[in-house]
Amino acid sequence: MLPPGVPTEGSRPPAVGLPPAAEPQRAPRPEENPVGRTIAVGHAPEGVVADAQTGTVVVATRDPNELVLIDAGSGDITGRVPMPGTVRHLQLAAPGGPVLVPVETANALVRVDLPQGRPQPPIRTGTAPHDAVQAANGTVFVANELGGTVAALRGDQIVKVFTDAVQPAGTAAVGTSVGVLDVRKNDLTVYDADRLTIVGSTPAGAGPTHLVADRHGRLIAADTRGDAVRVFAPLPAPREVASISQPGGPYGIAYDVVRDRLWVASSGTNEVIGYDMTEPTPRQVRRFAAVQNPYTVGVDSKSGRLFVAGVSGGVVQVIDEVS
Repeated sequence: MLPPGVPTEGSRPPAVGLPPAAEPQRAPRPEENPVGRTIAVGHAPEGVVADAQTGTVVVATRDPNELVLIDAGSGDITGRVPMPGTVRHLQLAAPGGPVLVPVETANALVRVDLPQGRPQPPIRTGTAPHDAVQAANGTVFVANELGGTVAALRGDQIVKVFTDAVQPAGTAAVGTSVGVLDVRKNDLTVYDADRLTIVGSTPAGAGPTHLVADRHGRLIAADTRGDAVRVFAPLPAPREVASISQPGGPYGIAYDVVRDRLWVASSGTNEVIGYDMTEPTPRQVRRFAAVQNPYTVGVDSKSGRLFVAGVSGGVVQVIDEVS
């Protein structure tokens, strides 16, 4: 349900005939031992973000629904923060926090301050918020996956609702250009966070799910159903500029701004692959054996350390060999 008095933009196309949303592959227990070490965090961890400024890693778990706070250096669990529902995606609003926490079953966004993990009051944004990102001007865009809307917030107020999506999911921002993947239309739409307008959209593969931005001003999508990583320029209109094949249902994705390194987890092969992003086309430089069903990845840009959430084993894998 749209908030009263808030302006809207966009016309939602019919969902009839559209394919279902791409889902991660389910891999068996790894035959190869995962590298690094693991931290037992709780049931079904999915959603991880690492903040280099505070040295804090945040992981979302279920049953109970909570955020687990981990010291990025020692790997010690430093706290647990109850959440009012289930969470699958986490992003930093800015270095040092807060963490943007879309709580799907509460239809709300919660900002969580770091390093203490203090939650701010929830803000109702729409039906099943799946991902959220903050643009350079402070505007937060929330993809309400099952509501088919993208809500723009300034402070705690919704200032506009975009209604051009069918099932919006992964989000990322380059300056004041905000990209949102639609997992039913299988496209990428870019919004202008200053003008609060739709810039345009472009096809994004056979089944894109997750999105990040790099320091070159590009948006990068994991095309889960298409077994590929796709790179886009957001302006003057979004367009694909490069891609590379990655078998096994690439799903979790993270970017190290210091090393210009992209990390993508293949959900069906229990691997994490690293790419150099100097050029638009990703160049593979590393490959690691991961824990079972690695659905999300975080990277500490200070140390380069990786944190991989294994949804089946209830663990976070810590990988140090990333130079």
